[in-house]
Order: sequence, then structure tokens, then C-alpha cells
Amino acid sequence: MTTARADADPLVKFGHVTTWVFDLDNTLYPPDSGLWREIEQRITLFLVEHSGLDGESARALQRYYYRRHGTTLRGLVDEDFVRAQDFLDFVHDVDRSGLSPNLPLALEMARLPGRKLIFTNGSRDHALRTASQLGLDGLFEDAFDIVAAGLVPKPADAAYDAFFLRHGVEPARAAMFEDIARNLAVPKARGMTTTLVTGKADQADFRQLYDREPGPSADIDFVTDDLAAFLARVNDRLDAAKVWPPPTA
Repeated sequence: MTTARADADPLVKFGHVTTWVFDLDNTLYPPDSGLWREIEQRITLFLVEHSGLDGESARALQRYYYRRHGTTLRGLVDEDFVRAQDFLDFVHDVDRSGLSPNLPLALEMARLPGRKLIFTNGSRDHALRTASQLGLDGLFEDAFDIVAAGLVPKPADAAYDAFFLRHGVEPARAAMFEDIARNLAVPKARGMTTTLVTGKADQADFRQLYDREPGPSADIDFVTDDLAAFLARVNDRLDAAKVWPPPTA
């Protein structure tokens, strides 16, 4: 299912796009995946081992850090002390075998005209390993992670500024795909075309309630619960109009 504002024609919204930017977790794979639940459990376990708290208290601290700082890692760095890489290595030491390769998504990714990048609050290694498991290996130019952002997570302006600078992305000629609505506010303000990727209504959603908040509709051009089908619609519209390469003016 895809919804959009009445004027959100894929040709109008994507015809000028030269860079396609995708969040990783719960965007390139659905939020009912056991992978995200395992990552969350690994974060809690890290806090248990690091702080000596029991599991329930560690989970509460995890939610506190996430709400206050944007990521648990940022909270640990700001209010405590951990080596970021130790945290990232631990929480992303997960079994990805439960993720099935997504051939329709790979085909549509390959059809997109221009650059493709991953922008994640996780680690680059996790992003590339997960993309490979999904059958998307080799389709992305690179993955920009929380370390490259100086440990500043989305939705902070500074995280996007670092991303744009590192990869030479012109926001007005780029599109952002993301499962958390608040993470689309800055991209939209900078001129990016924005798509919120959701789970299907009948699927379990293991994300925190905070991440399921809808966000202002003005920040979101499209909403879809099937990324591959949505990209097929975009590609078909672009192909039919033969708009690639876009004008340079």
C-alpha cells in the first residue's frame, strides 16, 4: 500500500533525483523481522554487563538514553564512558540468516537511476552485512554510519550535514527513505523527496512506540508498506517519461 498527498506524482517528486538514500534497519527489511528484536536485546544485554543493572532496569535505561540522546550509544558516551566501537561490535553481533534475500527489492534498486547510499544510526559493518544478506550486495555506493557522523544520530541536523558533506550529496536532488517519521523532518526541510516506509497492518512491529509516531504530514511526500513495489512504481514512471539523465540546470 502506498499513500501520498494528492499532488505527489512520482515523476514530479523523483524526476530530478540523482541520489537515493536509504535508512537500514526496519526500512530495507520489515519491522517484524527478528533481527531488530535481537539487536534491541543485545543493547539491553550490553547495559546489563556494563552497568550491573538487572534486565528490567537496563531496558528502562536504554529507553531513557534513546529518548534523550537519539541513540543508546550517544547516551552512554554523553553520560558515561564506553568505546563506541565496542558497543557497536557487541550489539550488531547478530544472526542475519533469518533475513531472506529480497529479489524484487534488489531488481528495483538496480533500476534506480543514480547513486544509492545507506544512512544509518548503526554501524557501517552492520549495514553492509545486512544489505548483503538481503541480496543487495554491490548496489550501494557506501554506507554512512554513526561513527562517520561523529556519534551524532539522526534526526539531528549535524548528522545530515556530515552525511551531505562526506558524500557530496545535494539535498535538492536527493530522496530519503526512512521508517521513523521524525528522521524525515530535516531531509524535507533541506529539499529532499521523502518516503516513510512502514510495516504492513497485519505484521508485528518490534520497534519502540516512540519510533512509530506518525510525524507531521508536511515532512512526508509518500508512505508505503512495500518498498519494492513502491520503487517499481517510481521506476516505471521514470522509464515511461524517459527523464534520465535529469537536466543540469
